[in-house]
Amino acid sequence: MTEATPSLFDSYTLGKITLSNRVVMAPLTRNRAGAGFVPGDLAVEYYAQRASAGLIITEATQISQQGQGYQDTPGIYSEAQVAGWKKITEAVHAKGGRIVAQLWHVGRVSHTSLQPNGGAPVAPSAITAKTKTFVNNSFAETSAPRALELSEIPGLIEDYRRAAANAIKAGFDGVEIHGANGYLIDQFLRDGANKRTDAYGGSIENRARLLIEVMAAVIAEIGAARTGLRLSPVTPANDLSDSNPQVLFNHVVDELEKLHPVYIHVVEGATGGPRDVAPDFSFEELHRRYSGTWIVNNGYDLDLAQTVIAAGKADLIAFGKPFISNPDLVERFKRAAPLNELDRDTLYGGGAKGYIDYPALEPVG
Repeated sequence: MTEATPSLFDSYTLGKITLSNRVVMAPLTRNRAGAGFVPGDLAVEYYAQRASAGLIITEATQISQQGQGYQDTPGIYSEAQVAGWKKITEAVHAKGGRIVAQLWHVGRVSHTSLQPNGGAPVAPSAITAKTKTFVNNSFAETSAPRALELSEIPGLIEDYRRAAANAIKAGFDGVEIHGANGYLIDQFLRDGANKRTDAYGGSIENRARLLIEVMAAVIAEIGAARTGLRLSPVTPANDLSDSNPQVLFNHVVDELEKLHPVYIHVVEGATGGPRDVAPDFSFEELHRRYSGTWIVNNGYDLDLAQTVIAAGKADLIAFGKPFISNPDLVERFKRAAPLNELDRDTLYGGGAKGYIDYPALEPVG
């Protein structure tokens, strides 16, 4: 008897938890945290509405004040923040959902107005990112960063470990380390942003060191079965570049295979942009090097997702913007129903409008 072809709507075992389907809600920054960078009641409703996803990955959540790069993004380093997140995890679990926290340090993609004592953002090297951040309800040029001192790196790794412990305390099913989209870990990986001459710069092995040490620390704290990672090997997001991304990320995945986090979540192409931005890059080669759960993201619709799942090219598919305007995205996919249109004017900041007021389908029968 042959096995049935896998479908997007099959359940899936991820580490020690069971997902009701293979649809993942990708992390989506919405800039609606309250005082103290605490997620509030609107966020409880927002995530609960989307609990039919097989797995929710939260919006990027800073591990420290230094890790913040945009206004009104939530943290997970204070007791009040942990308490705020606990309301969210309880609401999602009450609806049968699963949720992990994405842990974030933006590095140089920040502004002095957000940093402790108005200081410079930190980075592997003192190279300003030619990109913008969102402060005072508008987009602004990023501030010039300073290079992290070698002596500061153990404390940085400790911030990740503590944030992971806080996530479990808040009731999350696990965490995703944000190693993508031009933020701090990604900045260390790339030779376009990392010009260090110490143990964290120069060779590919050295540039990958921070990522591997962060992953090892988090896995030691909460276990590999609750630790995932997001990577974006070829995205130009936030002014990032590398001279040889294939060799770099082949090495990264080989090192991750030894630690064996429960999943790797890969942005295929330019984040939120063309999938074919680097046509010579082989995501299949990365996948072959890793034996855990493989999540793919960027530009997927239902047909492409089903094709990729059926072919065994990925285990789970992450959808971003469609989940903003379609809280019941899984049900819409099942019924092949049309999707709600996205209101781009309410993506960042604001209140309930464009956040918790998108309509769901009427129940069948």
